[in-house]
Amino acid sequence: MILRALLVLLVAIAAAALTYFGLERVRGAFAIAAVACRAVAWAALGLLLLNVSCPRAPEIVRPLVLLDGSLSMTGAGGRWAEARADALRSGDVRIFGDDRVIADSLPALGRSLLAPALAAASAAGRPVVIVSDGEIEDARDVPADLLARATVRVLARPVVRDLAIKEVTGPARVTAGDTLSLEIELRSSGPPGPDSVAVEVSDGSRRLVRRLVSLARGPRYTLRVPARGMDPGDHLLRIALANAADAEPRTDARLHLVRVTATPGIVVIAAPGDWDSKFLYRTIRDVAQLPVRGYVRLDAERWRSMSDLSAVSADEVRRAAQRADLLVVKGAAAAVASGSGARGVWLWPSGENGDTPIAGDWYLVPGDASPVAGAFLGEPVDSFPPVERVAPVQPAAGDWVALLAQESRRGAQRPVVIGRDDGRVRRVTVSADGLWRWAFRGGSSEQVYRSWVAATTTWLLAGADSARGVARPVRAVVQNGRPVMFEWVAAGPPRETTVTWTGAAARTDTLRFDGAGRAVAWLPVGEYRYRLAAGGAGALAVEVYSDEWLARPVVLAAHEGRPTALPGRTPARDMIWLFAVAVLGLAGEWLARRRLGLR
Repeated sequence: MILRALLVLLVAIAAAALTYFGLERVRGAFAIAAVACRAVAWAALGLLLLNVSCPRAPEIVRPLVLLDGSLSMTGAGGRWAEARADALRSGDVRIFGDDRVIADSLPALGRSLLAPALAAASAAGRPVVIVSDGEIEDARDVPADLLARATVRVLARPVVRDLAIKEVTGPARVTAGDTLSLEIELRSSGPPGPDSVAVEVSDGSRRLVRRLVSLARGPRYTLRVPARGMDPGDHLLRIALANAADAEPRTDARLHLVRVTATPGIVVIAAPGDWDSKFLYRTIRDVAQLPVRGYVRLDAERWRSMSDLSAVSADEVRRAAQRADLLVVKGAAAAVASGSGARGVWLWPSGENGDTPIAGDWYLVPGDASPVAGAFLGEPVDSFPPVERVAPVQPAAGDWVALLAQESRRGAQRPVVIGRDDGRVRRVTVSADGLWRWAFRGGSSEQVYRSWVAATTTWLLAGADSARGVARPVRAVVQNGRPVMFEWVAAGPPRETTVTWTGAAARTDTLRFDGAGRAVAWLPVGEYRYRLAAGGAGALAVEVYSDEWLARPVVLAAHEGRPTALPGRTPARDMIWLFAVAVLGLAGEWLARRRLGLR
């Protein structure tokens, strides 16, 4: 900068001297004054025109401190008070963890996400300090260069003994009198403890079952809970370790919401029974989360259960069909299934309507587009075993076709799997007999059969549920610090709706759905009943448990930041006094020229 300034000054002096001593040809003291004033003015204007800069002392900028606000900071051995005090001493504090904004009095965030907060803080151009226990969930997504510039202080938790219920899975619905199977996963950390632990399942104040499980068997266990004595309705079950005696009691209990219904969610009726109905019933039981009941008619009047062939009455079959969510009808069982309120109906006609099935070797190929097309994607469906018979059906306007049949791979193609959605009820019709061969053969054809049954069941059950309303929770039980997420299930585009909460907290929120049809609500720990203004109600819970309570690997390493910012510089146009020098120089030159008799 100094060299450029000297060059500008020399050029200005030379130009001014040439003007007065060479062109104007004036001499004397006033001529020298005029040359000096012009040189000063032109030098100032040259510096402003080139906008040269000079270094300045670095400014003292208060750091931006990212304080870990996840629940792990107050877990067993957590050092939240120490971390908060350090952060307040170091600079301006910002809490990170998830996308919520909370006060820094206590950590309440259910996740430890650093990458978004670090990217936003780095864009401010201020020094960044990270204060955390080092148990970061998205460490792989954190840019290494941004992390290197920031100062990281790790206040790790000590290792303590903890036995936790990591996960509980089970059906969301069971039929009254059935047995509920719950899969639990235990996790042990820290010093070893007892070889066994007692697990209790309770419904409110009533204990349903108590089992002693051996920890040497592995992390996963199955608990069978009888639903006898549980009234129809929603039941929030508590699965707890009875004698864990560890350092973190908040991981010793989990919740599972189950709805007990008088009739099963999926009912399969076959009249008469055949191989298709047998394989379909078994596959639905394997892929569906809802309770499944199957009924088969072996002669003119007698009905039997598909599970154990025990005799059942026609009235029991009719009641189950009327209250099912998904009704599967195979053969001539339409009379028993009449009057059903199911929101999904899966029909397998076999010529009962007067259409004679056509026997032959019918090979199937996928249709152009359907909601279940993903089950056949990339699979050689036309090489799978052929079906035995095809009944003539004609798709109506608005129907989709999932599978087409072609006899001996020649001739015209006939639709054999057709679906439609009329707003309240979704229907799928299968007019082919012999699809059981796909499952019987095994290999890729069996997997495609299972995928197709699962996809069809899912689509049929995705119709509007008058009991749940226009939206329903994605999960009935969420962890502490996580949002309750609703998904829009009604027809038409999502729209705002009001939800009223009762239970642990009484309040009203507005659900605003995004482009994917999902909305979130944040609730404190507790049990809740909700009611949607647009229709629908239900139960859900926010449990005390959080994955943040569990000890996780420390993935951050403490280090001092390496700032890469260049030294500060002040441009010439920010120097106001240069403008004043230029003006004074021109004014002084004007006075000198007047004394010289020049204009």
